[in-house]
Amino acid sequence: MTAPQISFEFFPPKNLEASFRLWDTVQVLAPLAPRFVSVTYGAGGTTRELTRDAVATLHKSSGLNVAAHLTCVQASREETLAIADSFALAGVTDIVALRGDPPQGAGRFTPHPGGFANSVELIQALAETGKFAIRVGAYPDIHPEAASAQADIDWLKAKLDAGADEALTQFFFEADTFFRFRDACAKAGIDKQITPGILPIENWKGARNFARRCGTHIPAWVEDAFDKATRDGREDLLATAICTELCSELIEGGVDKLHFYTLNRPELTRDVCHALGVTPKVALQNVA
Repeated sequence: MTAPQISFEFFPPKNLEASFRLWDTVQVLAPLAPRFVSVTYGAGGTTRELTRDAVATLHKSSGLNVAAHLTCVQASREETLAIADSFALAGVTDIVALRGDPPQGAGRFTPHPGGFANSVELIQALAETGKFAIRVGAYPDIHPEAASAQADIDWLKAKLDAGADEALTQFFFEADTFFRFRDACAKAGIDKQITPGILPIENWKGARNFARRCGTHIPAWVEDAFDKATRDGREDLLATAICTELCSELIEGGVDKLHFYTLNRPELTRDVCHALGVTPKVALQNVA
């Protein structure tokens, strides 16, 4: 089995303790030589400044290729593009362009009066600058706001046609979910890179709640396995085994790139990468 190319998602720290956790996470995972790492926005754009600071710091201090998340939420077009320009000035030219979740308690997304109406408009504006490599989200399971699976695929095609270079999927639990989605995308004429998003399950309760909120199907066998493993104190072992098996099946099915949602907890992601043959790249220096 050929080792895949990997990438990681982090979220920006909100306090000093979280800053140390992010830096520790980077220290653990950077030796695996990811092709890029991304830094998220909070719901409703709540971490806009934190994201900008974390992106600039990581780019300057880590030597990694850093991609900044950028959303349409609660900002005018001018404000959003000014943020993008600030990333470019800091040397960050990779952006994950998303519509973004509405602020907490707001229900559905409502565009800012002077803002982008959706992610396609944002992607078009970013592409017109010629400054950025643009990645977007994709949904192997139906997005909660989508009318159908085909509507999700049609919207993904619109985003890629607008100028995006690659899609990163929401997480899923079974390889066949991705393969069906990949086949449907190909049938729709999508020929750009679609990279599976992988969530190593550090906490089953939290992962289950997140899956339900974002429309990710939870197979009965996964529910049952984690319920039993949690009672027996074997949750970490099960999580490693399930995640490694999922990634192995994807690779056997022709996938050569994986994107890990780390939640700033690197150990399980590192262990899965090692099991897939992704090992630290250590330069030999001062060898006599």
